[in-house]
Amino acid sequence: MSYADKKMPMRLLDAHHHLWDLEALDYVWLKQLGVPKPFGDPTPIQRDYLTQHFQNDVSEAVDVELVGSVHIQVDGALPDPVTETSWLSRLSPSGIPSAIIGFVDLTREDAEAVLNNHLSFPEFRGVRQIIGMIEQRPDISFTKEHLIRNPRWQENFALLEKHQLSFDIQLYPEQMKESAEFLGGFPEVPVVIDHAGSPYEQTDSGLKLWREGLSSLAKLPNICIKLSGFGMYDRNWSSKSSLVLFETILELFRPKRIMWGSNFPVDRLMKSYNFCVEQLLQWISPLPLEDQRLIASETAKKFYRIGERL
Repeated sequence: MSYADKKMPMRLLDAHHHLWDLEALDYVWLKQLGVPKPFGDPTPIQRDYLTQHFQNDVSEAVDVELVGSVHIQVDGALPDPVTETSWLSRLSPSGIPSAIIGFVDLTREDAEAVLNNHLSFPEFRGVRQIIGMIEQRPDISFTKEHLIRNPRWQENFALLEKHQLSFDIQLYPEQMKESAEFLGGFPEVPVVIDHAGSPYEQTDSGLKLWREGLSSLAKLPNICIKLSGFGMYDRNWSSKSSLVLFETILELFRPKRIMWGSNFPVDRLMKSYNFCVEQLLQWISPLPLEDQRLIASETAKKFYRIGERL
C-alpha cells in the first residue's frame, strides 16, 4: 500500500540540504562566480538560499509533509566553520534545520577544539569532510589528497567515537573498498554515504565498480546511505533511468539503512523539488508501508537523533 493509496501526505524528512547567506558568512566557492564545480556551473545558485527559499521549494512538492531536515556543511574553506553552525542554530527554532552536520578539518591539530565549539550548539550531530578524490579526474575531485590515508586524519576520526558523533562520507566508487577497511575499525561511529555513493560513470564497468564498492561498505552494519544527489552526475536523471541505482541500494542496505535527501539547492540546478520527491515516490510506492516510512523519514530521524535532547 502506498501513501497515495492512503490519501495522506508523505511524512518526509529531508536528510540533506543546504542554506546560505552570502553576507553572514565568508564562503569561498559561493563567491567565486562561475568557477566550475564537480557538479557543473554553480552560477545560478551563487546567491542567498535562506529558510524561506527552501520552504518555497518544498511547497512545490505535492502530498508532502516536511517533518524535519538536516543541514549539511556548505564550505570547508570557511575561516571558522563553527560560524556556520552558530548561524544555523539561530534558524533552528523554526524547525529548519532539525539537525546540523558541520565541517571539521580532521587533518588539523586543533580538530578536537573545533569539535568542542560545534558541540556547544544542541542541534549539532556530526561532521562532513568530503574525501571524494580521483587522481585521474581532478575535474570532479573535491580534494587534492586521499584524506583517508592521512595519519592525522585517521587519528582525529576517532574523536567522532569519543564525542558520539556521526560522519557523512562523500566519496567515489574507487575509494570505497579502502574506506570500508578503515571504517571497519570504528563500528561505534554512525556513517552515512552521501549522494548514493557518487556513481559518476554509469556505464556497465562504472556501475560494476560502484556496486562492488557499495557491497564492501554495506557489510558494515553502522553504515547507512542517502538517496540524494542524483543530478550531480546525470543532469537528466529520473526514477526510470536511475532505477538500477535504487534497486542496488535497496538490495544492499534495505530500508532501515536508507534515507532520502534533496541536496537542494545544488540539485535545483537540474530538477525541481517536486520532481525529486516524485521520483522517490515512484521508487518506494511498491514497497510495504513501513519500508516507505523508513526511507522517507524514520531512518534519518534515528540516524541523526532528531527530537532527542543530547
